[in-house]
Amino acid sequence: MKKIRIGVVGLGKAFMIMLPTFLLDERVSLTAAVDTDVEACTQFLLDFPGARVYESVERMCRESDVDLIYVATPHQYHAEHVMAALSCGRHVLVEKPMALTRRDCDRLIEAARRAGVYLMEGHSHSFDTPIGMLAGLLQSGRYGKVRMIHAMNYTDFLFRPRRPEELRTQEGGGVIFNQAPHQISIARRLAAGRVKQVSCLLGRWDAARPTEGAYCAQLAFDNGVLASLTYSGYAHYDSDELLGSISELGTEKKQQEYGRARRALSAALDMDGEQALKNEKRYGRGESAATLLPPRHLVHQHFGHWVISCDEADLVPTPTAIEVFGHTARERLALPPVRVPRKEVIDEIHAAIHEGVRPFHDGEWARGTMEICLAMLGNQE
Repeated sequence: MKKIRIGVVGLGKAFMIMLPTFLLDERVSLTAAVDTDVEACTQFLLDFPGARVYESVERMCRESDVDLIYVATPHQYHAEHVMAALSCGRHVLVEKPMALTRRDCDRLIEAARRAGVYLMEGHSHSFDTPIGMLAGLLQSGRYGKVRMIHAMNYTDFLFRPRRPEELRTQEGGGVIFNQAPHQISIARRLAAGRVKQVSCLLGRWDAARPTEGAYCAQLAFDNGVLASLTYSGYAHYDSDELLGSISELGTEKKQQEYGRARRALSAALDMDGEQALKNEKRYGRGESAATLLPPRHLVHQHFGHWVISCDEADLVPTPTAIEVFGHTARERLALPPVRVPRKEVIDEIHAAIHEGVRPFHDGEWARGTMEICLAMLGNQE
């Protein structure tokens, strides 16, 4: 089996979430990394004997034999780091958002085209197995035409420990650049059409965290599908209660954890304390390859509560099944068990690099999602 040799740019939170996938999927080999944090680089070398760390993307591309550069740096650096990898002729997987402007998205897509390499965006939850299975059911026509998509997600996102720039929209902070791409990408995949109209109301309700913390958006597709997307990251109601108290990453939530994010943030007192709180669980400090392996009871990941209305039924994806509510009867379509979380990301990368299959979540797809994010922001004064 051909392995994908991956060089990582950024050993932060996004890398930590993807690390279980890299560890458990036998098609992956982590061979190189770039990060400014010495402790993270030291931990990487301990976790992956034989790997190397570099001080720049360019040098890693020149001196290592990686097949793919995985860009997982803060949002404001994505365009710079992706361009550096593409300029060296490397395939790229970049965390969403691919870039923060339409101009940068265009520039990266053109650079990938010139270099003859693949540019992929991930992980968004449109990769998830429940969404892929649901998209296949909708495409089959088994339940008639898709008419309406409803999505709702209430989390503690805005009150998790943040760096200062994560609370500034212009630097990629807030829920529009962080969370909306998940809902938008899922809705686009399920609707299977082109968005022709966007309307959105934004919530900025905490002066101490002055970026967008909530939104209500409506997307009108050219095939007649209407999508309604609601998100709140203000750490009150938790919509995972509608999904059996299963977290976004497929793990069980405990009732005593309610309010943990706000309590921890209150104890931090100021931005320095908040940064220290964030650093406590960084890779190389509190976390390593061993500690980040997923629990055995892992089920499929999700991004909140979804209802897809078709002519013949309403369909609801969950971490364990697709629930079908028909005219006179219900049906439960069980999902396969999880062996490797986010395996779908590696499936797409492997098919692209080793089989020449154009990825679904390519640069054009990423640009389309970003255009909708920007439209959501532009609808406000």
